[in-house]
Formats: sequence, structure tokens, C-alpha cells
Amino acid sequence: MKCLITGASSGIGKDMAKYLSTLGHEVILVSKDKIKLESASKNIKNSSIFLCDLSKENELNELCKFILKEKPEVVINDAGFGAFGDYTEVSVDKEINMIMVNVVALHKITKTCLKYMENNNYILNVASIAGVLPGGPLLSTYYATKSYVRSYTLGLYEELRRNKSKVSISSLCPGPVDTNFNKVAGGHFSINSKTSEYVSKYAIDKMFKRKVLIFPGIDVKLGYIFGKLLPYKLVLKVLYKIEHKKR
Repeated sequence: MKCLITGASSGIGKDMAKYLSTLGHEVILVSKDKIKLESASKNIKNSSIFLCDLSKENELNELCKFILKEKPEVVINDAGFGAFGDYTEVSVDKEINMIMVNVVALHKITKTCLKYMENNNYILNVASIAGVLPGGPLLSTYYATKSYVRSYTLGLYEELRRNKSKVSISSLCPGPVDTNFNKVAGGHFSINSKTSEYVSKYAIDKMFKRKVLIFPGIDVKLGYIFGKLLPYKLVLKVLYKIEHKKR
């Protein structure tokens, strides 16, 4: 299969590409960082690169044209970033860029894929455990974007099911992962993180099994359950304390 992965120059995206390559698939790595992208591609068999800054509409449009031309059978929307801080600290420009990458680009790429995808094609949208919780004080915009990803993916799943489509769509909802996310967001995890390799392999295996919501680890599954059962105001207070420790 031909697989396209955004955010593939590092972290989960890069490790997903590596794993898919070991399974014998062709992989197309997408990122805005040319140096990291070329470096990643050198270490991944049967790979190629596509340079794209998803926060720029013209570059996103070119990527969508490329997708329609190449018609990859597997598309993974992994690109995304967060910005840690109180609402008075994070600039609105950074938040808008985040929404563009985490939401708009993912939405447009997904819609582009659904124009041509047929039997045994797969879309994997990377959300977060943040996307199933009530909200994320000190990471408010990030939590909101990941909630969108999860909700959008679930809605499309039901539409595809009712249309008897054989296209599989899934959403990965990991907890803390040891990647470059913290450096970009401006904080650090105060609780244990899983390795990117573990989360990537787990996600790909579950995607091919057509799992809709993918929670890598029992701790993440429990977090999802508690987030649903406990009063939302209590959950928000707990989340604030967790996020505050990242300062």
C-alpha cells in the first residue's frame, strides 16, 4: 500500500512511517522541515518526501492536489502542535496557526481522501486523550482542536458505515508521549510518558483492525472513563493541577 503521513519528520509520525515501511508499504513523508524530513527519509526504506507547511493555505492546497494525483491507500494526519500557557500568555496568532494545522489541514486532507478512497483504504486522524476530556486549562486551544479531531472522525465513521463504505477511519487518542511536543508547546510532562515507537506500532496495528477510537494503554483508557464519569468541573480542576506542574 501507498501511505502518506503528515508530521513525519519526527515523533509519532516518523515512527509510524518506519513501522509501515517494515511491513512492506511505500511511505510518503510530509513536513515543513526539509532537513529533518530528508534525514528521516534516509533511514526509512521505500520512502519519499513532500515538503509542506500545513499552516499556509497555498501549500496545503498543493498537498491536496498531490494526494488526488497519488491516491495513497493509507493517509495519517499526525501533524499538530500545542502552546502551553494561560490565555493571557499565548498569542492569538499562534493559536490561529494551531487551529490551521490541527483542525483545518486535517479536515481538508480527510475530505480530499474521501473523494477517491475505496475498499480497504484507511484514514487515521491523530487526536489525543485531551480530545475526550472536558477541556484543558493552560492548553485550552490544543484541547479544543483535539476534541474537534475526535468528534469529526466519529461523525464521519457513522456516515461511512451508513453508506456501506469499506473505507476505515480511526482516531488515535494517546496520553503523554515522549516526543518533541513539550519543547514546541513550552512545557514538560509531569507524569510518565509512553515511547513514540510503542504508540506508533499500537496505533497502526489497531488501524488495520478498523478500530475507531484507539487508546494506547490501560491508563489512557481509564483516563477516558474517568473523564466521562466524574463531574466536569472536578475534572477541570484536576487537569489544571496536572498542566500547572508543567511550568
